[in-house]
Amino acid sequence: MINLQRMAQRFKSLVEIDSLSKKEKDVALALENILTAMGASVRFDDAKDKVGSNCSNLVAKFKGNIDAEPIFLSGHMDTVGPGENIKVRFEDGVFRSDGTTILGSDDKSALAIILEVMDVILENKIDYPPVEIIFTVCEEIGLLGAKHLDFSLMDSKFGYILDSTDTEGIVTKAPGANKIKIKIYGKAAHSGANPENGISAIQVASKAISGLKLGRIDVETTCNLGTIKGGVATNIIPEFVEIHGEARSHDAEKLKRVTDTIVNAFHDAAQMFRNDSGLPRIEALVENDFICTNIPEDHRAIKLARKAAVNLGISLASKTVGGGADANVFFGKGIVAGVLGTGMTDVHTVNESIAIKDMEATARLVLEILKVHAAGDR
Repeated sequence: MINLQRMAQRFKSLVEIDSLSKKEKDVALALENILTAMGASVRFDDAKDKVGSNCSNLVAKFKGNIDAEPIFLSGHMDTVGPGENIKVRFEDGVFRSDGTTILGSDDKSALAIILEVMDVILENKIDYPPVEIIFTVCEEIGLLGAKHLDFSLMDSKFGYILDSTDTEGIVTKAPGANKIKIKIYGKAAHSGANPENGISAIQVASKAISGLKLGRIDVETTCNLGTIKGGVATNIIPEFVEIHGEARSHDAEKLKRVTDTIVNAFHDAAQMFRNDSGLPRIEALVENDFICTNIPEDHRAIKLARKAAVNLGISLASKTVGGGADANVFFGKGIVAGVLGTGMTDVHTVNESIAIKDMEATARLVLEILKVHAAGDR
């Protein structure tokens, strides 16, 4: 029942609409027109005012034709760069860009798949539950759309986000993450005339970093210091350094422990160089970026997806990933989202591609999930 030609054409059309993070308006308006024509009620929340985008999150609702618990389907509208003036190539069943830009299957494959599923349901008069479609903004720059989504617009408490690769997997575990910002205040001095009067913020930073274990801490935990900025000139003792990093873990206690270890390393290093003036001084800001997700195997979202997969003659393996997604934010609001794959590969690179057969496989799975849910068969 999946109309491959229609889905392919719609995917191509959506991909060729520029929608870098904070510039999603054009693709959102195209989606609004499509969904409205399909009979959905569509509205936007006020996220754009909070994230600095030219567009807010799109929330569309289909009433369904049976009495069942509402379910949501979601994807994000923004893409990474280089993502302007994308020219789509389709050869041997595979979509690619012309090699000068990303393709945008992350996550416009999700948008095209979800729209195709709803088209199939409506044109074939298939029984279906109330469906809420959530298309978010600014996912690629910190899940900002999801973080500022007006959840009062949602009635559903579980659903699926299409934002992964494996078409025969469902993400059930993802780490929580903390953002870490360290500011080191030293004292400037001429590096040739009187270096002993200065306190090098770079030296303090180096001392702290040299004692840290970064990268993979254990199977559940990672950390990284990603940027460091400081100094003015080679003949000036640097008086300021700012470092940005992160910690991630599937275990909340481990996340706290590794975060504290990083922060304390800078405080300890500063103490080694401290003078009577109280310098060097450390300012540390820790912000929880998103909480970890851990969906139990017996949760209805997992059981429902697995039942649908069995009906299609495939298995659906539980996946543990190291990155965050809108699902982490939803989970923090008490809303469970299993993350499904669409087949996209080499995302965030100019080599990105996706096969239409993989998009079809995901569309068939999502369609079957809605049919099984409508039938009350868990």
